[in-house]
Amino acid sequence: MPTRDDAAQRLPPLLMLRAFEATGRTGSMRKAADDLGVSHTVVSRHVRNLEGWMGRKLVTAGPRGVVLTAEGQILLASVSKAFGLITNTASELRSPRADVNLRIWCIPGLATRWLTSRLAIIEEILRGTDVVLRATHVLPDFSIGEADLAIGFGDFETLAAGGIRLLRPRMFPVASPQWLATHGMPASLADLPKWPLIHEESHRQWTDWFEATGVAAGHRLHGPRLWDASMGLDAARAGQGIALGSRVLAADDLASGRLVELFDTSIRLGGYYIVSSPQRRGNQAIDRLIAWFGSELELTEQDGQPPVDQ
Repeated sequence: MPTRDDAAQRLPPLLMLRAFEATGRTGSMRKAADDLGVSHTVVSRHVRNLEGWMGRKLVTAGPRGVVLTAEGQILLASVSKAFGLITNTASELRSPRADVNLRIWCIPGLATRWLTSRLAIIEEILRGTDVVLRATHVLPDFSIGEADLAIGFGDFETLAAGGIRLLRPRMFPVASPQWLATHGMPASLADLPKWPLIHEESHRQWTDWFEATGVAAGHRLHGPRLWDASMGLDAARAGQGIALGSRVLAADDLASGRLVELFDTSIRLGGYYIVSSPQRRGNQAIDRLIAWFGSELELTEQDGQPPVDQ
């Protein structure tokens, strides 16, 4: 007899199915994006990933939008029926008083550069729940109900109680093309400590990064110290020097060419983790959201451009 785990493994991720259902129903990925309250890129990625999961071509581009393949039409019929049943049952069971706020405290760089552009997706995962987001380095006091979820960054070996690992992002030097055109490219990693570096609140991150690469700084590092990673990337984009970044925080700047990655390195210093309030642990919606955070961060980490090197 098939087990519960076997059935779960055969079920495609629901976010992919929702994007596909909306695309098939509207006949357009852009209309599907409007319907779901997400970007066209998100819908396209989910449909593409679903095709990879199924091992079948489900949609093709046509002159007036997308056209379902024969396999796509079969899948749409089943998915539409299933979603209809779920919607009807949820409407019968769900109390209007079930609507609540989800209070998320998140470190500033991730909050401003990654999370805010995905709020619509989070609200889609947590239907009927309003997200209240606070950008802060401080962990909330769950005992007095300050927040429901907290996303931090630190050493995975010393996680707070109940912390769940999300991603250890690769950290690498970045600079603006204009700054490189004016100052040139550092000759090597060993030469990098001599160049204008942009720091966070202390020199520790660059110091740890050089140590991980095996480069001896040879002297006390200098350069402006800013409050967080987002400010450091903004300063690098403005031509103030070389900052440490990650694809999670700098994806848009790297894709647009406002920042470029220097050298080919693979250094990971700490990682993102999430902690939930004890009152929220075991909640299926929260568990789905935490799983989504991990998978979406990994997707962001995987997309990218090759670094500039000598």
